[in-house]
Amino acid sequence: MSRLAVLRHDVPASLVVFLVAVPLSLGIALASGAPLVAGLIAAVVGGVVAGLLGGSPLQVSGPAAGLTVIMAETIATFGWAVTCLITVLAGALQVLLGLSRIARVALAISPAIVHGMLAGIGVTIVLGQLHVVLGGNAQSSALENIAELPAQVVAHHDAAAVIGLLTIVILVVWPRLPAAVRKVPGPLAAIAVATVISLVAGMTLPRVELPGDLLQIRFAPQLPGDGWTDVVLAAVTIALIASVESLLSAVAVDKLHTGPRANLDRELVGQGAANLVSGALGGLPVTGVIVRSSTNVAAGAKTRASAVLHGVWVLVFVVALAGLIENIPLAALAGLLVHVGVKLVNPGHLRQVLRHGDLALYLVTLAGVVAFDLLTGVLAGIVLAVALMLRRTVWSGVHAERDGDEWRVVVEGVLTFLSVPRLSKVLGAVPPGTVVKLELVADYLDHAAFESLSSWQQAHERAGGTVVVDEVGHPWFGKGKEGTPTLRRTAAAGAVPRWLAPWSAWQAVDVRLPGQRTHRGATEFQRRAAPLLKETLSGLADGQRPHTLFITCGDSRIVPNLITTSGPGDLFTVRNIGNLVPPAQADPSMNAAVEYAVGVLHVREIVVCGHSSCGAMGALADGPPAGTALEGWLRHAEPSLSRRGPVTLGGELPARQPDRLALHNVLQQLDHLRAYPLVAEAEARGELLLTGLYFDVGAAQVYLSDPVAGAFVAAGTPVTPHRG
Repeated sequence: MSRLAVLRHDVPASLVVFLVAVPLSLGIALASGAPLVAGLIAAVVGGVVAGLLGGSPLQVSGPAAGLTVIMAETIATFGWAVTCLITVLAGALQVLLGLSRIARVALAISPAIVHGMLAGIGVTIVLGQLHVVLGGNAQSSALENIAELPAQVVAHHDAAAVIGLLTIVILVVWPRLPAAVRKVPGPLAAIAVATVISLVAGMTLPRVELPGDLLQIRFAPQLPGDGWTDVVLAAVTIALIASVESLLSAVAVDKLHTGPRANLDRELVGQGAANLVSGALGGLPVTGVIVRSSTNVAAGAKTRASAVLHGVWVLVFVVALAGLIENIPLAALAGLLVHVGVKLVNPGHLRQVLRHGDLALYLVTLAGVVAFDLLTGVLAGIVLAVALMLRRTVWSGVHAERDGDEWRVVVEGVLTFLSVPRLSKVLGAVPPGTVVKLELVADYLDHAAFESLSSWQQAHERAGGTVVVDEVGHPWFGKGKEGTPTLRRTAAAGAVPRWLAPWSAWQAVDVRLPGQRTHRGATEFQRRAAPLLKETLSGLADGQRPHTLFITCGDSRIVPNLITTSGPGDLFTVRNIGNLVPPAQADPSMNAAVEYAVGVLHVREIVVCGHSSCGAMGALADGPPAGTALEGWLRHAEPSLSRRGPVTLGGELPARQPDRLALHNVLQQLDHLRAYPLVAEAEARGELLLTGLYFDVGAAQVYLSDPVAGAFVAAGTPVTPHRG
């Protein structure tokens, strides 16, 4: 992008982000118990270093509310100088993780745990900062803050409470104000108004304190005297949490724009480098921050220059206007943090978690963060997620039911050694000597589960019973019985889903018994397909609205919905011998079908589909038996014999004469259709498209007619549709 474009888009965006970043950085430092200037240092370093080196061009980094709880605990435990060292160590670990190219592993953490963590952080921030807003002091833990809050609410409130509550009110009301007013960021407006009012009213309040000379900061990291194990554990914890927050933020930012996608490994290296520098200079840990990043995108940023410039503006502002910052009341920053904390408890996230059935993960993580600490809460969520996963494995769908004089046992899902106790219990309930149909719908079958099933089958059959094993999908059990068990699903790619495979591929039914295949196929539909299609079919119960009239041969190998990837309600299908369209008024049945499809259903397309090895075309080429109904019907196809010129299929002429004739026949039937008045009128108005289609059965290849080229081309190749 040109420098002019950077000036047009990135400079204005950087100024907007800068105005949001300054009050948030001060507030996060306050909530963390760190020197307030540490938040500004982190904002500068996050903008410049992570902005230059990171892999997410539009992500803006800085101190994050997500780390306030753990930073407060770290500072209270180790002191500020050692905490700076911990930040440096965390940054080094992030760089190593990024260079190891394992950044995507962090995305394996359940979103419910991440949302629960953020909500727990938000609750903890609100509980602590409400005390400051009300003129008191935050307690050392969230539980103590809860215990002391009622007394704080009813206590005497001074000017600090007025300023804190005023800040919250402005932040709540700001999004409802006119757009022209909202061009000023809400956090900046709230802090500015609260500060001006406190100064004009002459209020005596605790305010921001900065070092006398910001360019002479001496916050060099300090080595601990002992307790290196705890220091390393704290560094690992901060590195992991900061990494997860940064990577999730980068993924979220990608959804907000159409520019280059984030390189997550590079982003992790950039975040690590920023933490190395921030810790060395006495700053808070740096992460990617979704609030600033979304503001950056909304403000029109196009490149990483916006994030870098925002850091520069923070530095210039702090150095040049330090005295102005020192007028900000701490109660105003506390009010800002209360608002930020409430927003972290996102109702949208909660609804999403509820829809996916992960409410328990969310609540356990939230409660763990509030009651104990961030690491404990996240670990509790991960442990519960693993436990739920194991439970779902153990409680695979296994049930037995009586089916007339027989028994039907259905086993679904992942079957491992964990499932064997429940599997054995259900199988043990089947009476000995009975006929059992064992339906396996297994995503995976390990050795222990196979042995359990196989041993039960053998024991049941030795006792005089019968077991018919019916595998739906992958033949895990069948391969095991053959002595060639599969280790990966791809090892048996020949397993065709039943709704695509012919009966002969999956039914073991005696062909001498009439109707057995149809009966079993209908039963299979009712058990497996009907529940999936019920909602779709209920919407079609009162009428059909097909898009296409599909005219094809009665050949059993041609399945229109299969070769067009369509379903109920899509195709109005007419089948006959040779996919013929008799001339207008020559066949009442075809006349009625075309009139109904075009005149009543208003289909948008008519397809004539021929195919290879067509018996009708073979009979037409050789001459049908004289005096038969077939001879009379194929007279409608005689114009196809008279067509001249080659018609190619995929660039070549078919080797067999009946296949070459089938191509001419499709084109001839399209000509017959255009002689139908309704078809001609609709095509002339541009409301109807006529398409020729040819299916090569042996190659499982669909071809479409290209009227301009006078040929049939493979599906997926661009063609020029013919309209009247």
